[in-house]
Amino acid sequence: MTARKNAWIAGLAIAWLTGVGYGLAQLWAYENRPGSPATAPNEWPTRSALVPATDRPTLIFLAHPQCTCTVASLDDLREVLQRAPRRPKTYVLFLRPTVFERGWEQTDLWKKATALPDATVLRDDDGAEARQFGVGTSGQTLLYDSNRRLRFAGGVTAARGHAGENAGSAALVSLLTRGVADRAATSVFGCPLFASGS
Repeated sequence: MTARKNAWIAGLAIAWLTGVGYGLAQLWAYENRPGSPATAPNEWPTRSALVPATDRPTLIFLAHPQCTCTVASLDDLREVLQRAPRRPKTYVLFLRPTVFERGWEQTDLWKKATALPDATVLRDDDGAEARQFGVGTSGQTLLYDSNRRLRFAGGVTAARGHAGENAGSAALVSLLTRGVADRAATSVFGCPLFASGS
């Protein structure tokens, strides 16, 4: 009886450990799986309603207001802007499908974005601007120079929801400080802006 009970307990322990291991592996894979990269135009799109700066770079950050992963991206973007000797003209755009009521986009993420230094926070109805810039993932950051040329397209976190030093932030700081960087693109980690096929 005792041997059978011990075997039953051991079987439960193995099943529990297997489940925990599988769950942790799935979580790790999710956190490290990048979103769809932008297909941003090399030149500022003429149909965009946004006005780029002519005396400094222009940075665009696109976000889904319900994406919890974007909290870390906004934290890292704040660090980038604080470290830049001369801040770029900065737009933070929040998706709002027009099927939702006005104000749907004004979540805690919106409030966090309004605290960024010298940033203009705007609503992006039905993702019109996101589509102009070829963006499909929350947290995507684009940097255009004063001649309207794309210099960087990527994310500013190393993984989904993880703030801290990373290649994207380092590249942006380098571009804003020295005008050059060792990379022009990084992976972006965030929620999809659009449903599949939309």
